[in-house]
Amino acid sequence: MEELFNLTYKDEVEILKDEDDFEALGDEKYLNHPDMEARLYWAFCRPNGSCEAQIKDIDPLVSIMAFNHSKLNALKRFTLLHKEVIENSSLRVKIKNRTRMLFRSLVDDDFKELNKVLDIVPVFLEVAVDQLKNGRKWNDIFADEIEATIFMQKAEEFIDDSFKEALFFKLKDLRELDQEELKEHLEEIIEKKEKIHTLILKHYKNEVDKWIEKSNLHLLQKMTIKKLAEKLI
Repeated sequence: MEELFNLTYKDEVEILKDEDDFEALGDEKYLNHPDMEARLYWAFCRPNGSCEAQIKDIDPLVSIMAFNHSKLNALKRFTLLHKEVIENSSLRVKIKNRTRMLFRSLVDDDFKELNKVLDIVPVFLEVAVDQLKNGRKWNDIFADEIEATIFMQKAEEFIDDSFKEALFFKLKDLRELDQEELKEHLEEIIEKKEKIHTLILKHYKNEVDKWIEKSNLHLLQKMTIKKLAEKLI
């Protein structure tokens, strides 16, 4: 900010900070200010994060600043982001760090919003793949198998062993299921298997085989589970 604009409006905004309704006054004064520098600085220092109107700003630099300082969710931010930022690599680099953080969060979820965002900004597919493979490995929320399949179809050219390992980590961990839970999960997967990638189905089949091998169930009970697993492929 200081290098680009020498904080032209800093003193003016500082005076407003003493007012109880600082944010409302700032919005009234700067959201539609004719000077781009004013809108840019307000996007930088708006107390509760930048708002939708700021990300939608007609100037790509204001949109970038607002995108980076917003508290809105990823889907909303990418929906509002200036098209020039999406299309211009020299502008995209200015949201690189924030984009990486947002895709990290999207990968941590069930992949539904991830796919919606990638429909809007497919140019960030490699960022999504990188965060899947190299981001922190959490699976508090399991990936939906159909949504994971959609993501795999988008990222087909990037599927390698490390991709598969990371994606499978996001699926339900069968080791933690008891017999009835496993049967219920398998039945659910079988019912929708036509919409699920074969790599996911094969993964579940292999995991069931491991589950059976370590189980103390009676042979007939194991056979019941095994027959269900065979329906996956």
